[in-house]
Amino acid sequence: MALSDEEQKLLEQMEAALAAEDPKLAHTLRGTKTPRTLQRKRAAIAGLAFIAGCGMLVAGMRSHWSLSVIGFVVMLTATVIAVTAYRRVEPTPTGPSKVQAGQRSGSGDTSFMDKMEERWRRRQDEGF
Repeated sequence: MALSDEEQKLLEQMEAALAAEDPKLAHTLRGTKTPRTLQRKRAAIAGLAFIAGCGMLVAGMRSHWSLSVIGFVVMLTATVIAVTAYRRVEPTPTGPSKVQAGQRSGSGDTSFMDKMEERWRRRQDEGF
């Protein structure tokens, strides 16, 4: 449901007043966090959990084996979370883009495996 013009103006005035009164709070409430920063934060927390799991693993060797098992499970879970967080981060628009399968570009951005496959095809075609 869309806002009316009057409600839209009132909302803009309230936002401006909030920004003037407390700019830090307004910045926080705007939600300027991108999915990339959230995934990085998740990966950092997973890294700390991995370190804690290592500590539990070592401490469990000295006290009780069940603590070591729990530490291993914490380490494994943290690793899975970190890897999924890393994979969810989208590449930046200015970063290198992946060439889709079957496409070749003449600018020399082919991978090592693409070059090896091309050599293999040439050898098969020439009969070597």
